[in-house]
Amino acid sequence: MTRRDNVGPVCSLKFVTLLVALVPDLLFLGAGVQLQDNGYDGLLIAINPQVSEDQNLIPNIKEMITEASFYLFNATKRRVFFRKIKILIPTTWKANNYSKVKQELYEKANVIVTDWYGAHGDDPYTLQYRGCGKEGKYIHFTSNFLLNDDLTAGYGPRGRVFVHEWAHLRWGVFDEYNSEKPFYINGQNQIKVTRCSSDITGIFVCEKGPCPQENCIISKLFKEGCMFIYNSTQNATASIMFMQSLSSVVEFCDARTHNQEAPNLQNQMCSLRSAWDVITDSADFNHSFPMNGTGLPPPPVFSLIQAGDKVVCLVLDVSSKMEEADRLLRLQQAAEFYLMQIVEIHTFVGIVSFNSKGEIRAQLHQINSDDDRKLLVSHLPSTVSAEAQTSVCSGLKKGFEVVEKLNGKAHGSVMILVTSGGDEHIGNCLLTVLSSGSTIHSIALGSSVVKNLEELSHHTGGVKFFVPDKSNSNSMIDAFSRIPSGTGDIFQQRIQLESTGENVKPHHQLKNTVTVDNSVGNDTTFLVTWQTSGPPEIALVDPNGRKYYTSDFITNPALRTARLCIPGTAEPGLWTYTLNNTHHSLQALKVTVTSRASSSAMPPATVEVFVERDSPQFPHPVMIYANVRKGIYPILNATVTATIEPETADPVVLKLFDDGAGNIQMNAPRKSVGRHEEEQKWGFSRVSSGGSFSVLGVPADPPPDVFPPCKIIDLEAVKVEEEVTLSWTAPGEDYDQGQANSYEIRMSQSLQKIQDDFNNAILVNISKLLSPQQAGTKEIFTFSPKLFTNGPDHQPDGETQESHRIYVAIRAIDKNSLKSAVSNIAQVSLFIPPNSAPVLARDHLILKGVLTAVSSIGIICLTIAVTDYILNRKKRADKKENGTKLI
Repeated sequence: MTRRDNVGPVCSLKFVTLLVALVPDLLFLGAGVQLQDNGYDGLLIAINPQVSEDQNLIPNIKEMITEASFYLFNATKRRVFFRKIKILIPTTWKANNYSKVKQELYEKANVIVTDWYGAHGDDPYTLQYRGCGKEGKYIHFTSNFLLNDDLTAGYGPRGRVFVHEWAHLRWGVFDEYNSEKPFYINGQNQIKVTRCSSDITGIFVCEKGPCPQENCIISKLFKEGCMFIYNSTQNATASIMFMQSLSSVVEFCDARTHNQEAPNLQNQMCSLRSAWDVITDSADFNHSFPMNGTGLPPPPVFSLIQAGDKVVCLVLDVSSKMEEADRLLRLQQAAEFYLMQIVEIHTFVGIVSFNSKGEIRAQLHQINSDDDRKLLVSHLPSTVSAEAQTSVCSGLKKGFEVVEKLNGKAHGSVMILVTSGGDEHIGNCLLTVLSSGSTIHSIALGSSVVKNLEELSHHTGGVKFFVPDKSNSNSMIDAFSRIPSGTGDIFQQRIQLESTGENVKPHHQLKNTVTVDNSVGNDTTFLVTWQTSGPPEIALVDPNGRKYYTSDFITNPALRTARLCIPGTAEPGLWTYTLNNTHHSLQALKVTVTSRASSSAMPPATVEVFVERDSPQFPHPVMIYANVRKGIYPILNATVTATIEPETADPVVLKLFDDGAGNIQMNAPRKSVGRHEEEQKWGFSRVSSGGSFSVLGVPADPPPDVFPPCKIIDLEAVKVEEEVTLSWTAPGEDYDQGQANSYEIRMSQSLQKIQDDFNNAILVNISKLLSPQQAGTKEIFTFSPKLFTNGPDHQPDGETQESHRIYVAIRAIDKNSLKSAVSNIAQVSLFIPPNSAPVLARDHLILKGVLTAVSSIGIICLTIAVTDYILNRKKRADKKENGTKLI
């Protein structure tokens, strides 16, 4: 990666998602929330445009947040409450004197309300993907959850549910229940219920009635037909992350009440720390103190906002620097693509160019037809000026002048700023831009990027991109494709299926295939761009063998683009394209394919990209995430690659994992997306730009190794006969990339000892374990714990020989002896009476037994969580007579 002085490399990030084969078993942080004087301001709740207008939905949202505010205030010991809330009304609802949006976008919402139901209906969930103590992406509710009062009998009051989800979103804590392991055996070989706190009471039920606890066990295995029914009347006050529906529960589990032995996500992800410990370590609590007095805070204040006419202005650099590296040509090609294909119908669009001064090239013009689009394309700049100086402020000033002619304000407008950089005076208009109410998306070309350009986008809720000066890079078009619509209507948005570019030798060809799956196909467009005069020979073949040639494409010789729009719905399957370079010199040939949803009844598969970092300073890592889903259903086991394009060096390609590697715990809805038989043959492909990032303080010389392997977070232990089998996902040499050098496995009969003093726990002999495998590979190791637990020296204080439970943890070591953080702690019970079945079958019996019992006593059945995706689902409690069941 090329380094640039003290600023470090600037990279563009492009995601290419390709699922080459599907089999049946595959299937920010929100914007603007600030804590001031104990109150949260700027919480944004967005209603999806597919949700039907209902007069009760808004009042119910208000009631939920108001109830949540007081409940949260007491649960946090008078620390925080909700003060100012914005509700984004979709434009599909009739206007009702709502305030107009400024910089609020659906894509930036903290809470979204949709009609997309998961595998189990109305379960609320939070998209968490960054690990313990880290903020999530958003909270999701169905409209039915907010409208159907009958559901509160199962989930509890909506305000309590919201606080549970808010703790996921804001503070990065996890659930304290485990639907897959509702029971466990503790260190004294007692059957216990996975719960927090342990003070929550109930009774065991065997088959058709109550029974003693011991009747639920046969040879230390859980008997079919056994379940635990929670009493509806409790004295326990914790925990909100376990069962907020119980009326007595008013606080989070703390160090005093936390159950470290319970096999739940909170223990796994947060190294056995209580939810309250994690919450009090957050920035919210580090910068606030309990409110004085005994009174409650004021109720939240709500603002209802709705987008008006969509207004976009292109603000384009035409300084002499745009003549370098075909920058102007690539800008023209991308802008034409945006105007002809991406920007939504009925949008008002204007065009401004600038060097040291701004110039209006096209006043606002509403797009109602292709002729309107072509008219706007004709106003794109065709030449650069002789002046090298640039003034971004002058360009933006003209842009505001254009958009304000519609209704006198720039509120809710969008500026797409493209510049070659070099302007050191952007800060002069930063306050003006921030107060304008306009969203600034910035596209920086070349290496002369200044920090204030990023701040324009960051502080206005926009997206920032970087386009390297490489002839075969398609990053400019990718950036324009990624500009968010702000509406959340995935059925109307264009979805990018393909983006590729190559420098093709004379009389050679670029040939590839692109998949059009049957969730897309409407308005499918193939765009070909080239570098020199005259188009390449184009041949396109659809799945049925129909052929399209250059003459079928609409060609723009001046901009060197050729475009083919497939009529109707494109045939699903593999489309093959071939571009022949007929010129006598090397030239860059590029292909972009986009489409829309094929049906309003089935959401298309999408990929959403997140780039996160705790610090922009080297050597802090940059974390890359991709959310691959269909509606709210995760698509598991997709092949996802991230292409990072530095300023001048060759692109770096990284494979992303959804198998538990790194710091991501995947915790999905209980069902993955099904596929039609035809679709399984082809898979699907998606492309999405992830914007840009820069790294500060990268040393000029090659730095020493400072990146250890990542923490293992999915260590599991099961007893098989007289041995213990461990399994985990291999980390890499550097975080989750490459191959670690060795492992260190330690065990103890004391949970506290291995947690607090891993280095002095018993070292497990791993001489039979081969070298670590490539990152992302499942590792399995079996050992005999008798070698370590039979001697009297190995009995922890206070434990007797009757305690046959061990705790195991692992860490990885790289070739330079850098060590990962210690993994989650796995635990296993060793005491198995003679002639008993292996513990390995235990989980299956738990699930089968609980499901059988549910059927026999008529309570809503247990649901099973599917691992490998980050959607924390909400527990439901369904009450029957004097019992409460957790599902």
